[in-house]
Amino acid sequence: MKWLIGIFVNAILFIAISGYFEGLFVNSFLSAVIASFILSILNMIVRPLLILFTLPITFLTLGLFLFVINALTLMLTDSIMGGAFDISGFGMALLMAVMMALVNLVLQLTVFQKK
Repeated sequence: MKWLIGIFVNAILFIAISGYFEGLFVNSFLSAVIASFILSILNMIVRPLLILFTLPITFLTLGLFLFVINALTLMLTDSIMGGAFDISGFGMALLMAVMMALVNLVLQLTVFQKK
């Protein structure tokens, strides 16, 4: 259930970011949901491999390189989705990765916190 909520939260975040920044284009809410689903699959399969391969640089940057890995998975999602979900460049993907991390952190601390 938490996974589905995360997909819809990311889809809403994609729509919100595309409304504020011109560097992200989302065709429709369905495209945002599909992109969020693809991103979650990539985060389960590709992201752990990227973290493993880049462990030394992640260690040297005290974990900040994880934002770069998240941006790369967003760019991969962009290439899979085609024209329905378009990120203008790596800088926009990096900004999205930071914003998504902050929103997910707030949600983890407030909504999903076990009492």
